[in-house]
Amino acid sequence: MHTPTLREWLREAPFTLAMSSGFFGFYAHAGALAALEDAGLTAQGYAGSSAGALVTGLRAGGVSPDAMRTTLEALRRDDFWDPAPGLGLLRGDRFRTMLHGLVGDARIETLGAPWRGSVWQLATRRTCVLERGSLAAAIHASCALPALFQPVVIDGARYLDGGIEDRPGLAGVPDGTRTLHHHLASRSPWRREGSSALRPPRRANLTAVSVHGITRVNPFALERGALAWTQSHDAMRASLDAPVRDGLIERSL
Repeated sequence: MHTPTLREWLREAPFTLAMSSGFFGFYAHAGALAALEDAGLTAQGYAGSSAGALVTGLRAGGVSPDAMRTTLEALRRDDFWDPAPGLGLLRGDRFRTMLHGLVGDARIETLGAPWRGSVWQLATRRTCVLERGSLAAAIHASCALPALFQPVVIDGARYLDGGIEDRPGLAGVPDGTRTLHHHLASRSPWRREGSSALRPPRRANLTAVSVHGITRVNPFALERGALAWTQSHDAMRASLDAPVRDGLIERSL
C-alpha cells in the first residue's frame, strides 16, 4: 500500500494549519509557513497559541509570508521593549502597536479564513479561545508570556499566554478536523521532563511536523531569527516529500 508523502496528504483535501507555542519560535513558524505556500499549499483555517498564534493570526489577517519575514528580520528589541511596573516586565503597548500596524482593525469574526487563538484567563485559570473581537488584541493576549508581559485586558477579562495550558494551540480546533500541526520541539525549563506538552500532539486526522535543533531565539539574540527562519523553511520543504506514518514527521538538523 502506498504511503502518501506530506505533500500528497495536504493536497488530498482542505486543511487547517495549527502552530504551537514556543517563546520566540515565531521565526521558525514563519519559515515553515513560507515553505508551505511556496509549494502552493495554503490552509483553509488557522489556529495556534503564543508564537503559533502570532504567525497564524498574522496570516489569517492577510499578512503574506514575505511581509512577515521582512517584519521579523527587521525586528529589534526596542520595537517591543517597554518595561513598566505591573504583573510582568513589559507593559505590551509597543507590541500591540506593532501588531496593529500589521493587521489594523481586523476582527476575528470577519477574517477571510477562520482563526482560533488560545489564551489563558486569569479569573477562571482556564484556557479559552477568542472567537470575536480585535485580532491584534487576541494575538497580544495569546503571546503574553507570564513574567515577561503584563496581562492583556479584553472586555474586562485578563488574559495571559495561551501556551500555559494549551501548548499545541489546538483548543479551538474540533477533534477530527484535518490538521497540519507545526510543533516546536521544546527544551522549556517550565515543563517537567516527559511532559505531554513537549511531545507532538496525536489526534485523528492530524499530521504533526516536528524539527529538532532549530536555532533558539530570545529577546537578547534576535539576530538569530534569520537563521531559525531558514532552517525551519528548509526543514518543512524537505518534510513535504517525507512519507506520513502514524501522523508524525520528525527531523533533526
